[in-house]
Amino acid sequence: MAVGEVVGAHALRGWVRVRAFQPPAPSLVPGCEVVLDGPGGARPARVTVATRHGRGLVLVGFDGIHDRNAAEALVGSRLLVPVAALPPPADGEFYYHEVEGFAVETAGGERLGTIAETFSTGLNDVWVVRGAREHLIPVIQDVVRTIDRAGRRVVIEPLPGLLDG
Repeated sequence: MAVGEVVGAHALRGWVRVRAFQPPAPSLVPGCEVVLDGPGGARPARVTVATRHGRGLVLVGFDGIHDRNAAEALVGSRLLVPVAALPPPADGEFYYHEVEGFAVETAGGERLGTIAETFSTGLNDVWVVRGAREHLIPVIQDVVRTIDRAGRRVVIEPLPGLLDG
């Protein structure tokens, strides 16, 4: 599971700035094992340092990465962790990988399709729901009413015009 992306080198000690996909990146802690999936391929790494750094960023150090040049070579890499290493979601929370494939229906019972993927607009996240046609559903409290894990379905209350066209 991708938990962040290396967006830049930090200082001279080999640390990198990681944009956390779910700040504050609770699965990135010293001692954890990750896979760095980047331009040079995928390779395992052990986190030695992980500390918050501004909005949505985490400063991360890896075993064996000790200078800025080595850190710069990691820019663009995604940090992957085993799903089992993720902390359990709190009540009312979920991970996006959990809902892929869930059926989506309106509160009125109209089946729209299934969640194929999630992307971020910067303002909010959006589910791509594919069925008879494709719908882009904003993942916001005003729209998403129920996430039924056991039933593998999501119930939404579409905003006016959301399903038009």
